[in-house]
Amino acid sequence: MSEWFRSQFGMTPAMQGRLLSSLMWILVLWLSRRLIMLGFARTVKDHGVRYRWSKATQYVAVVLGFIGIASIWSSVLRGVATYLGLVSAGLAIAMKDILTNMAGWGFIVWRKPFELGDRIEINQFTGDVVDIRLFQFTLLEIGNWADADQTTGRLIHIPNAMVITAGLANYTRGFQYIWDELAVLVTFESDWRGAKSILADLSAKHAASATDVAAAQIARAREKFFISSMSFDPVVYTSVQDSGVLLTLRYVVHARRRRAVSEEIWEAILTEFAQRDDIDFAYPTTRFYHNVAEGKPGAKPSPA
Repeated sequence: MSEWFRSQFGMTPAMQGRLLSSLMWILVLWLSRRLIMLGFARTVKDHGVRYRWSKATQYVAVVLGFIGIASIWSSVLRGVATYLGLVSAGLAIAMKDILTNMAGWGFIVWRKPFELGDRIEINQFTGDVVDIRLFQFTLLEIGNWADADQTTGRLIHIPNAMVITAGLANYTRGFQYIWDELAVLVTFESDWRGAKSILADLSAKHAASATDVAAAQIARAREKFFISSMSFDPVVYTSVQDSGVLLTLRYVVHARRRRAVSEEIWEAILTEFAQRDDIDFAYPTTRFYHNVAEGKPGAKPSPA
């Protein structure tokens, strides 16, 4: 067989031995990783733990593969070292994007701006991190045409270099709660003070548990980030729009429960307002106002 390889491909026995050793080394690493993962599949039921071990064994196998193959071919590689040095500058330019993505991967592993399962927004893409690889990471998209941070079902593959060149927002890293707002517009004739009191009571009822947990999390986050003191109590702000009095309810909610909590509060608002004859929702209308007949005594003009 050795003579056949030599006659057909011009490979010396030494070259054949190195090639065979390289293939055997790759096979040993592949079998070892498969056996390790089969053992974990039988003993570990947590999908997240199995995924992390799969990634860790993959990285270890790749590193050991490079080291083993480099040692096998070391005598050959010495002869081409000078040539590689001459072309390294050209390769660096041609492989700029690949090297930048690898640098981004190193930044993700070292600085950990996000981890698997985190909800992030980067370069107008928002989603949950479901995979991190050497050249790219993958998001399960939320938002877009789906309202209130619901998933669209699409997987978005983003180059790792983007974590270096673009701004990144993490919804759940360190502090898993965000502020949400509900805008409720009532007519000018409504008892807006009563409506505001209803909103305050409902927000205190539905956001009380989140408020306590958020306060505890922000206290721990202050040990790592410079965050000033803030209040997590729900609040209702009052403003005036063209069609009525706008009551804006602001409250703290878990980043993954924004739509569910919003639905609970809206259903409670609809139920409470339906029981009040002096509170009604406002909507864009056209109204003719006769100042002489309807104006306040001190603000209407004298009749012609």
